[in-house]
Amino acid sequence: MNAIITAPELASDLAGPNPPVLLDVRWRLGGPNLRSEYEDAHIPGAVFVDLDSELAGPAGAAGRHPLPDPELFGAAMRAAGVSENRDVVVYDGGQGWAAARAWWLLGYSGHPSVRVLDGGFAAWSGPVSSEVPSPPPGTFVPTAGARPSLDADGAAALARTGLLLDARAGERYRGEVEPIDPVAGHVPGARSAPASGNVDASGRFLSPERLRERFAGLGVEPGQAVAAYCGSGVTAAQEVLALHLAGLPAALYAGSWSEWVADPSRPIETGPDRTAPTP
Repeated sequence: MNAIITAPELASDLAGPNPPVLLDVRWRLGGPNLRSEYEDAHIPGAVFVDLDSELAGPAGAAGRHPLPDPELFGAAMRAAGVSENRDVVVYDGGQGWAAARAWWLLGYSGHPSVRVLDGGFAAWSGPVSSEVPSPPPGTFVPTAGARPSLDADGAAALARTGLLLDARAGERYRGEVEPIDPVAGHVPGARSAPASGNVDASGRFLSPERLRERFAGLGVEPGQAVAAYCGSGVTAAQEVLALHLAGLPAALYAGSWSEWVADPSRPIETGPDRTAPTP
């Protein structure tokens, strides 16, 4: 099954005999959450999921959006109607970051069938609703580890032996600005690969062929050990999804930069990407 779904395909599935569970994960970095936008208009039947409180644990030494407690995450997903034997479709406002976080986390927790609405809510031209549904409880019980993830030590090692991609904007990678975290720069040896390059102007993912070309230009080779990180493990999930669409398996460093700089003993690099392939 493809990891993304188009709006026409979703409309067809919702009208079919076995419609997917639909999760609205619209999110704004720094909050407040976008539940009010959801309540104004959402795809009919969608259940709102708050990224900050349901797709992440409390901020701290493990980063701004560490992985949530499995029991709490499972309870939130069951309350949203998620079961292991029913397809799930997730969407956000269009950039794919939050939806990819839900896609990655559900897959990491063992759900076998999760797709992201390509282009998010902005791509939906069908009916919308302000009715908040009350779905019957689901049965999904998370089992962590179904997708590869890294801790800080693993990310440091991969930057030396494989390819660690930094999904943040280039100026944050270079250490020129840092609007969120207390220290600027990047993990030593990481390569700059802004997630904005994975989608077109409408927020839809590039074709698998174009994604393969993009990642090949960044030095990604088939069979190579690859992982992605960002500020707090949200944008990097979109990078991992893009790599998946290109047929390139990759791990997520969930703690990302916000975890890395929480320990002052960890080294930091700044400046341009000296490891990028020569054009």
